[in-house]
Amino acid sequence: MRPAKQNADFFHNTKPDSGSGINTSGRIEMEENTLVNPNTETSTSHDDFDWTVDKRNVVRYNEEDHKKYDVLYGSTLRTIENDEIVKGTIVAITGTDVVLNIGFKSDGLVPLSEFRDIEELKIGETYDVYVVNKEDKKGVLVLSRKNARMLKAWEEIVNAHNEGTVVTGKVISKTKGGLIATVFGMETFLPGSQIDVKPITDYDVYVGKTLELKVVKINEAIKNAVVSHKALIESDIEAQREAIIGKLEKGQILEGTIKNITDFGAFIDLGGVDGLLYITDISWGRISHPKEVLELNQKLNVVVLDYDDNKKRISLGLKQLQSHPWDTLDKDIDVGSKVTGKIVNIEDYGAFLEIIPGVEGLIHVSEVSWSNTPINSREFFHLNDSYEAIVMTINREERKMSLSLKRMTEDPWEKIAEKFPVGTRTKGQVKNITPFGVFVELSEGIGGMIHISDLSWVKRFSHPSEFTKIGNELEVVVLDIDNENRKLTLGHKQIEEDPWDTFETVFPVGSVHEATVLSVEDKGAIVLLPYGLEAFAPKKHLTKEQGGIVEADEKAEFKVIEFSRNDKKIIVSHARIWEDLKKESVEGEKKEKKAEREKATKTVKNLQKGLEKTTLGDLSALSELKEKMDAKAAEDKASAKKVQPKAEEKADAESETENPAEETNSEEESTSEE
Repeated sequence: MRPAKQNADFFHNTKPDSGSGINTSGRIEMEENTLVNPNTETSTSHDDFDWTVDKRNVVRYNEEDHKKYDVLYGSTLRTIENDEIVKGTIVAITGTDVVLNIGFKSDGLVPLSEFRDIEELKIGETYDVYVVNKEDKKGVLVLSRKNARMLKAWEEIVNAHNEGTVVTGKVISKTKGGLIATVFGMETFLPGSQIDVKPITDYDVYVGKTLELKVVKINEAIKNAVVSHKALIESDIEAQREAIIGKLEKGQILEGTIKNITDFGAFIDLGGVDGLLYITDISWGRISHPKEVLELNQKLNVVVLDYDDNKKRISLGLKQLQSHPWDTLDKDIDVGSKVTGKIVNIEDYGAFLEIIPGVEGLIHVSEVSWSNTPINSREFFHLNDSYEAIVMTINREERKMSLSLKRMTEDPWEKIAEKFPVGTRTKGQVKNITPFGVFVELSEGIGGMIHISDLSWVKRFSHPSEFTKIGNELEVVVLDIDNENRKLTLGHKQIEEDPWDTFETVFPVGSVHEATVLSVEDKGAIVLLPYGLEAFAPKKHLTKEQGGIVEADEKAEFKVIEFSRNDKKIIVSHARIWEDLKKESVEGEKKEKKAEREKATKTVKNLQKGLEKTTLGDLSALSELKEKMDAKAAEDKASAKKVQPKAEEKADAESETENPAEETNSEEESTSEE
């Protein structure tokens, strides 16, 4: 009840009486405006006047009456607490607020904006309101209809979530990632992925629509809820799915609609349940992508091929509704028949030729050409290229066929001995290069290999690519024919005479030639001799007389120390030149010394023969001769130490040096005896 009505129960105005009042000179009758205390007797004497009446004519009650009326007044009011939801009746509407009576000692105010969802707001209508504050700083009761609606709505939403009931919501706006829908007057979030079972790209078409929703997630802390329309659709689909799967059998033909196409196949909607039509089950022929024969939303009949134990995945087939092409293949096609088709698949080992859709034959790389040159099928064949081939084998039960391209032409190896006999000199094109040789094609289907050692008489190659390139024309000689293995042995250097017969006389062992060092490696150097001939110089034979070794691109003299005509090999040395010169110098000195010793010995013998007796002068002459010989021997020893000849030469020199001394001593002894 409003305070104004309560005040009316507790306070009333008195009526004027004709027989009452106080009459004195200049007095005015006051009975008309006097409130009488019911507990006191009325007296006309001014001495009995109740002086407790103030100037505003308010009567004060005693404590007992005050308590009695207070209890009576309080019984008409209700007790409320903050954060409580109560019923309120509209008693007044202003331009900004709505005044509601909730049975409290004062009316409460609610902003008019919280009633914007009510088209016609009328006095006397009752609404739920939320007690924000029983009494704010101004003593006003603060209420909120919005908060009451939110709490009521949240309770409803929580109950719907716990019980799994379906609620109705109105989409009011679009937001990032989804839509905003009001449920029980409270805003909730509807994610884009939960709108429908199909992907949704345009959210605007749902704004303003009312949808049936299911509360899938709540957050008590922030009073937030997530709803889903997709969950209801899926539950309906699941019911339909169970009905369909309950009747599902292998081999059953069903009608479906293509709902999605991928690289590996298409998903077919069978009316509440999806099945996969794999790419290999779409057509008997090869297709690179399902879109070549299928379209979205296309309706078609499919056959159930298989499904798992739980019947959650269903495999469908389309080509199985037609007869297999091998069953309808022309019976006249047999071994030796000519067929025409296009390349539909290429592998490392060959290519598949499609004769009719669903019937293919393999062209192995060995059946492409009569030549033994290796063929790369991915380089030779191209998709959709047309070829005519010969049927080599056919197995209708296993549905396999092998084809040949090379047998479309005559085998050139049948007349190889007539066309290219051994010793034939001809030209061919380089088709392939390997580390051990060069493959040369002489004619269509016929080719041979030139070993790396048969490329040149005088040069050695680490790889044939140093000599020629693929596509170059090369003159060759047929060295051998292997009919059984279909191989030709070819040579290039044989187009010229073997120059090593001449080289044996030009580069004999011991001959010295000026040459250029081409390269230096760990074991030695390659040296270019006159006439373009290459030789090898071991590392120790590159030493210079002054120290160091002969470097690459440097010219120097080299001596031939080994010549092998059979192995086509020449070994040369630079160090051997100056080493031999030193050796010759030492040997010349030895010969001179030996001649002097022999001459001295002969002189002594002649003197012995011419003298019959010894004289003092002769002895003196012999003594002088002996001193000269000793001095000469000492000089020879000093010279030998400087030259440092080899061990054998040094031994010979010492031996030869000692012999003359012994002979001289023996002659002196003989002379002394005489």
